[in-house]
Amino acid sequence: MNRNDYSKKRRYLSSKLIEARENTGLSQKQVADSKIVSQSELSKIENGARRVDFLILLELAKLYNQPITFFIPDTETTR
Repeated sequence: MNRNDYSKKRRYLSSKLIEARENTGLSQKQVADSKIVSQSELSKIENGARRVDFLILLELAKLYNQPITFFIPDTETTR
């Protein structure tokens, strides 16, 4: 995967994480209170400055009431 594709996919994931969190009406602090990830880490993940561990992604998906596939781009999305 070239650098541009990777950047697009990371931006996509970040935007989907923000979308899912906001759709549930949760603030970053409220997510941090769930003990899945700290507010600082969540902010870095949502801003694309930090990678998200798959196990954390699974927990966030559960918290946000989303299937894991919600966060996975299809091939058309990241072109």
